[in-house]
Amino acid sequence: MSPDIYELWVEQRFFDGQLGIRIGQLATDTEFAVSQTGTLFLNSTFGWPNIMASIIPSGGAIYPLAVPAVRAKYVPNRSFSLQAGIYDGDPAGPPRPDNDPDPQRRNRTGTNFRTNDPALVIAEAAYAYGLEANDNVEPGTVTLGGWYHFGRFNSPRFDRSGGSLANSSSSGLARRFRGNSGIYGIIDQTIYREPDDPNDGASVFVRLSGSPSDRNLLDLYLDAGIGYKGLLPGRSDDTIGVAFAIERISDGARGFDRDTLLFGGAPGPRRSSEALLEVSYQAILGPGVTVQPDFQYVFRPSGGVANPREMDGRRIRNAAVLGLRATIRY
Repeated sequence: MSPDIYELWVEQRFFDGQLGIRIGQLATDTEFAVSQTGTLFLNSTFGWPNIMASIIPSGGAIYPLAVPAVRAKYVPNRSFSLQAGIYDGDPAGPPRPDNDPDPQRRNRTGTNFRTNDPALVIAEAAYAYGLEANDNVEPGTVTLGGWYHFGRFNSPRFDRSGGSLANSSSSGLARRFRGNSGIYGIIDQTIYREPDDPNDGASVFVRLSGSPSDRNLLDLYLDAGIGYKGLLPGRSDDTIGVAFAIERISDGARGFDRDTLLFGGAPGPRRSSEALLEVSYQAILGPGVTVQPDFQYVFRPSGGVANPREMDGRRIRNAAVLGLRATIRY
């Protein structure tokens, strides 16, 4: 195995610590678009949402690939925070016909340190409430954010003359768009606290994100979930959770599927959406030792593409995944 560098940075604080400037090799998914309740779950979409991982080049600056970046964060009080960052827009660089399409293979060690790609800018504001003992509401946080990528992006449906890419007479050169963007919102909310132990109880999250349909595979994403700490008697430190995510195939990509049926004539499904259900239980066995059995069920993998093993164009079947994660912290 070759060594790998994830994050490496320095930070300077100003104005009694209210403003922090961080410079170095940074990742976006450690600070942006994160739900605290969602961090329980193992599927990566409950961390960095899959709509952003799918449409930002190489998935964006997310684990295990960070990029040179600058991030500023302003926290004037306990309730409000505002942060923004500018990142190199492609941690692995664009794939070429003669190299591997997997970003983690194109940047095996995390040391490409790319600075010549179009930039990714992301910003978000968060407001936390219910932090004081005498507040009349349970604690929660509302977050609003958005991002913009300065690169060029291909139409999933049309070529540069405006015709369909599915047409055999097409040049095969996709229409190009300047820039790409997205917005997102997150609500994290405590809904119940155990009377005998306020650290135990239930919290929920809801996260919604959208991006332009004409230049992306996905244009709408929604996930939600609930986590309950201390649900089982005698297991106060354990957490059980259920989460659901759904993402919509964009109008452009669905239009390409319709065109493929029209011009090709071969049987095949039209992609629509992909959904995921996850059930997870995190058990604390001792200080720093956790075991987490996990179940995931995927509805319409890849939006409902054709099964490559079937000749009649039937959709690929739903998928079930069983897993177990053990963690030791020392």
